[in-house]
Amino acid sequence: MTRTEFDIAVPDLTGKRAVVTGASDGMGLGIAARLASAGAEVIMPVRNLGKGERAIETIRRSAPNAQVSLRSLDLSSLESVAAFGEAMRADGRPVHLLINNAGVMQPPNRLTTADGFELQFGTNHLGHFALVGSLLPLLREGRARVTSQISVAARRGRVNWADLNWERSYHVMRAYSQSKIALGLFGLELERRSRALAWGITSNLSHPGVAPTSLLAARPELGRDEDTPNIRLIRALSARGILLGTVETAKLPALMAATGPEAKAGALYGPGGPGNLGGPPVEHRMYRPLRGREDEARRVWEVSEALTTTAFPTA
Repeated sequence: MTRTEFDIAVPDLTGKRAVVTGASDGMGLGIAARLASAGAEVIMPVRNLGKGERAIETIRRSAPNAQVSLRSLDLSSLESVAAFGEAMRADGRPVHLLINNAGVMQPPNRLTTADGFELQFGTNHLGHFALVGSLLPLLREGRARVTSQISVAARRGRVNWADLNWERSYHVMRAYSQSKIALGLFGLELERRSRALAWGITSNLSHPGVAPTSLLAARPELGRDEDTPNIRLIRALSARGILLGTVETAKLPALMAATGPEAKAGALYGPGGPGNLGGPPVEHRMYRPLRGREDEARRVWEVSEALTTTAFPTA
């Protein structure tokens, strides 16, 4: 089987409302397009509205009747997250699917969010944590499935509790791993709390493997004016079908986790090829930093509530 021969079936989503972060390009755009093609109304919260408009044009070229719309959201700003949540709640309509897909990776230097958090931790984890808290009433009303996109980088590493914001000693890749481990622990704790408190939400995790997305490409807003050597290598290997996935295949695990009738709450989905770098989507054994870490997951939740001033209900 070649990688171009596999796909998954996305069920009919007519009448469902979906929110996909990071949907203005790459696999996020692909995820949004597939959901819209399956009949869902897709909300695309984006930082760059011009880029988002071009993404919608792309979707409508293949699905002219797609129900897609833009909202403004910058996950590196808690004020922006709160404003997006307020606007969504004002709509008064339930959310049935939330895919926490957006992320940043390896800025050349340590950067911080608008609220002073290390950029990767603040955007990849804390921004999504606050987003779920802000949308919680709508997620509960829609009995939503929440899928959080982690990374193969979460296979190893840890939460740097002694220096969460990496102020004393900065290691960009360890900080990235921390952000994805924290997001994964949050996703698993969300599932446990939803069951315990009867929120009606199901939560699981996905990861895209390795593919030539924009994460490591030139990102002037991150201070990266040129593509990294790593993304050049990834593109070359992907183009030759060696180990890695493509932007098209990288979207499939999240789609399986978010829409698959057999997808499990509290499970992890990713590519099934060698090293889980590419290949058809499958359920994975939970990564070691996420496995059996209920106490650490509760700690991540509580610290994140304090850092973002997000109050989840306790009953």
